Amino acid sequence: MQKIITILLVMVAAASCAADASTDSAAQSQPPNIVILFADDLGYGDLSSFGHPYIRTPELDELARMGQKWTDFYVAAPVCSPSRAALLTGRLPVRSGLYGDSIRVYFPDEPGGFPDKEVSIAEALKQQGYATGIFGKWHLGDASHAYPTEHGFDEWLGVPYSNDMDWVGDPGFEEMRAMAIAGEVAERARITSSRPAKYADPQAEYFNTPLISSNAAGDSSIEQPTDQGLLTRRYTEAAIDFMQRNVDSPFLVYMPYTMPHTPLFRSNEFTGRSLGGRYGDVVEEIDWSVGEIRRTLERLGVADNTLIVFTSDNGPWLTMKEEGGRAGLLRMGKGSTFEGGVRVPTVFYWPGRIQPGIVSEIGSTLDLFATAMTLSGQTNVTGIDGVDLSNVLLEGGQSLRREMPYYRGGDLYAYRVGNWKLHYILEGAYGQPPERTVLQTPELYNLLRDPSERFDVAADNLQIVTQIEAAVALHRAGLEIREPLFDARLARVQN
Repeated sequence: MQKIITILLVMVAAASCAADASTDSAAQSQPPNIVILFADDLGYGDLSSFGHPYIRTPELDELARMGQKWTDFYVAAPVCSPSRAALLTGRLPVRSGLYGDSIRVYFPDEPGGFPDKEVSIAEALKQQGYATGIFGKWHLGDASHAYPTEHGFDEWLGVPYSNDMDWVGDPGFEEMRAMAIAGEVAERARITSSRPAKYADPQAEYFNTPLISSNAAGDSSIEQPTDQGLLTRRYTEAAIDFMQRNVDSPFLVYMPYTMPHTPLFRSNEFTGRSLGGRYGDVVEEIDWSVGEIRRTLERLGVADNTLIVFTSDNGPWLTMKEEGGRAGLLRMGKGSTFEGGVRVPTVFYWPGRIQPGIVSEIGSTLDLFATAMTLSGQTNVTGIDGVDLSNVLLEGGQSLRREMPYYRGGDLYAYRVGNWKLHYILEGAYGQPPERTVLQTPELYNLLRDPSERFDVAADNLQIVTQIEAAVALHRAGLEIREPLFDARLARVQN
């Protein structure tokens, strides 16, 4: 049965504005191409245009100069799988069930994966006549029924999960979970204690990462292990080939890079190139990839009818030390609901169409679905949590997003309204402080004056606290939280 797209939200008059604003003949003849470039674990402070002094990212800097640099752009979850699900569906992970309270992301040999009833941005755009390709990390199920080519993408070249999930010689997920249930604490500790040194000095022989090639016809192949040093280059080449083959139709290119998630690998051309060390090498190779994509669009004559979005899936993995990124002036990183965990560096670029500048409106990867639908001509979209950002992009207007919930698993840890953020639960990530604390009195931060979340000003702004709590009550009233799909695996292991 063909799925019916029933996806939440308000699509406003910006839809007609987006259509009327086109002056380019190619843009008038077909909807714009959409290119989403999605880094993995890239921190808010890891691009030179976002403040890094040693990592050189001239291609992204130029996109930011000619397009829009968003300072307050968020993901819907501080870790990989739920964050990706939110981008692809425009729905909060707690609404779709694509999250976990015990198992935070999908692991290899996952029998579930992306649910059939969820509609991806690729499926929605295909109904608008788009060719759709994904080139990079999926991380929403590695069973064949969960492949992206079963959920709207015409073709896929990429890894099914994070590049550190196939340790050579180590037990797999089910074995490690069984050891935990059996109380084999010492053995599990021995296995995991050997890994930090391998992250710090990654060698190809440590990992058995698969690279999958798949298409919507059901044809697929697996290369295992793959050479991780070539992943960024191969994704780029595959995306370019896809655009060349589909230049006569509108296309969606989704490039979820494997890097800079650790272990860090880069091609020979970028080894030792950056002042920022191996991490800098990896980020600079991604920057090269962005430049290759832009130049291909120009060569094909479709740059002025293509929206490029560059962002990250969550904040930096701080416990990786020099092998991880940095969140700049933001607090904490990946795994946490402090700003450093969920606010990500973001650039929108569309020559001749986007109003250039620095945007400090609130936006989210949740909003890419609704925005793409408006730009493609589909305006009656319901059932999602995202808003249409085209008014900001094309007209320089205000964002329809005035609020942002901060979820970790199924719990609401914090909530932002305007410039104010109210914390209900404080917790670090990956062993970093603070320990989980459910606050008896919520803490309030003014993010414009205090983006590092240093000063609790709740006592002096009780009216603001009351306003945010009223917004939270409305949010909860309109949300049915589904059971966590990731945790379903626990019952199977325990049985």
